[in-house]
Amino acid sequence: MRRLARAVSGGLLILTATSCGSGSDPLAPSAGGQEDKPVVGVILPDRTSSDRWEKQDAPLLSRAFNFAGIEGVIENAEGDEARFASIADSMIARGVKVLMTTPLTPEGGAEVERKAKEADIPVINYDRISLGGHAEYYVSFDNLNVGELQAEGLLRCLGDRPGAQIIEVQGAPQDNNATLFADGQRRLLGPLYDKRELRLVGSEAIDKWDLLIGRATFEQMLNGNDGRVDGVVAANDGLAGAVIEVLRAKGLAGQVPVTGQDATLDGLRAILRGEQCMTVYKPIRDEAEAAARLAIAVAKGDLSGADDLATGNTRDLVSRRDVKSVLLGADLITRDNVRALVGQGAVKPVDLCAGDTADDCAQLGILVN
Repeated sequence: MRRLARAVSGGLLILTATSCGSGSDPLAPSAGGQEDKPVVGVILPDRTSSDRWEKQDAPLLSRAFNFAGIEGVIENAEGDEARFASIADSMIARGVKVLMTTPLTPEGGAEVERKAKEADIPVINYDRISLGGHAEYYVSFDNLNVGELQAEGLLRCLGDRPGAQIIEVQGAPQDNNATLFADGQRRLLGPLYDKRELRLVGSEAIDKWDLLIGRATFEQMLNGNDGRVDGVVAANDGLAGAVIEVLRAKGLAGQVPVTGQDATLDGLRAILRGEQCMTVYKPIRDEAEAAARLAIAVAKGDLSGADDLATGNTRDLVSRRDVKSVLLGADLITRDNVRALVGQGAVKPVDLCAGDTADDCAQLGILVN
């Protein structure tokens, strides 16, 4: 048996994963009819922080629930805490068998989980955990490692550049994942800042992952440093795109390495153009499938099967408890291995190679059928 333990800086979470066997397949179709379909309620966070929520997560979860004979009710909070709470209230009142949430803030998520607990409805935190909450399960990626991959990618792209000046554009302070990404980055970059091998110009968290705020914040930091920057840590591909807009306007796009995350179509195209140096591929299909299997098992009353699927633990030091977890791995993507994502079906070559990236695709041997 393999065991992995990580202590997260800031004292918020301790992640532990263990491997074990699993029983029957929760995704197997139910023998019941339409009238006895269990209902799983899902609340996704927004449409703006990443295009993944509506383009990937929602359809993947919906297909998995339908196949298993589960009624999936999937709503989007549109980045609005009041809407998040209202949707949750409706789902709890309806008596869903399971509530799966991607909380906008730990406080809002914890309040919804308190109400669900009073109604005896199990909660699965999807992608983000509610610190201090009551969720029975948590499904996500190893977000400390995601941050480490971002730092590793930046250092690769910088090469040997002593004293390089770095600007960090971090994710939402309300999102614990953003905190973990930054913590992971600092594991590699922190010692270099301390030894002055790199110079940190500034680091700002972007409220609600708002791209307009991200663009303005980066431009302000850049102008405050007399327009000088050698590398940018951008917490995801959306913020990377906002940074690149500023760099392009100043004639610096393609000269300054910019990190990203999520392997979005825009991010991958920016990598091909040489304007973004890397992204992190988190296979959303794997995350959605893991969450769907877990929700289906719980909805069907198979709690032992659900526990077999949740092979790890996340220590929530706010509520002082362990949350049964599924924690998945991620991959560093650069120009050199974008082609692998095409081979895996993560992106369509016809989309990736349209317009100004056609020549880049040809150079990399990416064929458009």
